[in-house]
Amino acid sequence: MTQKAVTETIRICKDRNVLKEYLMDREKEVVTIMMSLFDEEQIMKSFIRSERHDEARETAERMIKDGEMPLEKIARYVPSLSMDELKELEAEVMQLA
Repeated sequence: MTQKAVTETIRICKDRNVLKEYLMDREKEVVTIMMSLFDEEQIMKSFIRSERHDEARETAERMIKDGEMPLEKIARYVPSLSMDELKELEAEVMQLA
């Protein structure tokens, strides 16, 4: 899907005479570069999502260890974790205790 969007963008640029000669000579190279940039961006977004999820788990784990709040209330403060994830985390914490 992404490669199709890139090639369509290049086609539109050529049709509108934007960098037409350059794109005619180097279309394959431009597609490769655009795809690698997209891949890098997706990897970075995935990494950031993973880091945020890890931070949310750490926060929820501290709250569970503190023991002063039921899971339902923790779920309100850490909405990125599902109730099932919180229950699994609670079970892990209880095993370590």
